[in-house]
Amino acid sequence: MSSPRIVVIGGVAAGMSAASQAKRRQPEAEVIVFERGDRISYGACGMPYNIGDPLRDIEDLVVLTPAQAHKRGIDLRLRHEALALDTERRVVTVRDLNTGIELEEPYDALVVATGAQAIHLPLPGFDLPGICELRELNDGRHIKRLIAEHAPSKAVIVGAGYIGMEMADVLTELGLEVTVLERLPQVIPGWDAATVTILMETLEEHGVRVHTSAAVTGAQAGPNGRVTTVTTQSATFEADLVISAVGVRPQVDLASGAGLRLGDSGAIWVDQYQQTSDEYVWAAGDCCEAYHRILRRNAWIPLGTTANKHGRIAGANASGSRLQFGGIVGTAGFQVFDLEVARSGLGEAEARDEGFDPTSVTIRQRSRAHGYPDGVPVQVTLIADRPTGIVLGGEIVGREGAALRSNILATALASHLTVSDVQNLDLVYAPPFASVWDPVLVAANQLIKKVGKTA
Repeated sequence: MSSPRIVVIGGVAAGMSAASQAKRRQPEAEVIVFERGDRISYGACGMPYNIGDPLRDIEDLVVLTPAQAHKRGIDLRLRHEALALDTERRVVTVRDLNTGIELEEPYDALVVATGAQAIHLPLPGFDLPGICELRELNDGRHIKRLIAEHAPSKAVIVGAGYIGMEMADVLTELGLEVTVLERLPQVIPGWDAATVTILMETLEEHGVRVHTSAAVTGAQAGPNGRVTTVTTQSATFEADLVISAVGVRPQVDLASGAGLRLGDSGAIWVDQYQQTSDEYVWAAGDCCEAYHRILRRNAWIPLGTTANKHGRIAGANASGSRLQFGGIVGTAGFQVFDLEVARSGLGEAEARDEGFDPTSVTIRQRSRAHGYPDGVPVQVTLIADRPTGIVLGGEIVGREGAALRSNILATALASHLTVSDVQNLDLVYAPPFASVWDPVLVAANQLIKKVGKTA
């Protein structure tokens, strides 16, 4: 009997996690990874910080090299693009981008880990030199080279999500004048107004100019053919570097072309075993949805942590196991200058749209005990369902002790704790870390007054 053939399409976080897990659990299997790029398994989330350090090589972000993958027994084929998937015959059509040769590759089990791609704005001038996106390792390499070779002085960032905020920090620290343009009424859309207020104050303190409700209409070149200005409906902004960071979309062409089911979000539908609508195909990472523990249904929230967990589950199950993905609660965070910003769960408006009856509080409490030096304010927003008291989400922002405290919220949400449960958590107390009443507990003490008596 021949060894099983497990094929993985995509070789970054989810794909290499899947391949490694499959080979570990079924050593006799032939595990093949097709990756259309020239790198695998790199820390994409670290690219803004790498760009901010001219002395660091972008290759520092590579977690697993091709040589290490081969040492694990994985047949890694770089610069191989999957063109089509035939689920009835169980074959993938793959093109070798070096030679142009196309071959049909059979599989016994398949993991689709095609990821997500940056949304490209179809605007006049947005293909000019000096306009960049930041999604893949080569994007980061290109931006670093551009800064080193052209020494830009004025940057425009289009989009005020996580990447936009991190790049505003990085480029400001590199000495550029930075302007952020966001078409929606606030930065980090969907976050609580109290969090946004502190973030805006921090951006202003560091000289970042922010324009919201500013829909970009195009970009213009100077005599040298490079970008020199970006325009909105009402203004023109000088720029010799533009970062387009307006979001990503799942890469599902291969899956949809094969007739695999897509979810309501447009990403690939999977069950909690990461299995698609085809019994021989699994999916993992940014190309597919994930089970949301609060909503109790699938959602699409593409993050590196989820991709790695997805890959582990998909690879194990493609090799014959039956592991279940535990689900997500939407935990995320970022840093802007010295400000930590983090959240978990649903926002109040989102909770209302999902049929809950949310109520919330926002409090400020010192990060350390009273009288201990260097403590700073930490702001906590906590949201719960009014009739049941179940915690639905929260946000934490501050210059110390904010990001890791969001893990308290993530744990509470994953466990479906009530406000009363959170109020009674036995959290660490020591003057260097927190007061007797941690900021999260203070928020729970206030929120308990607004929820149902049975909470």
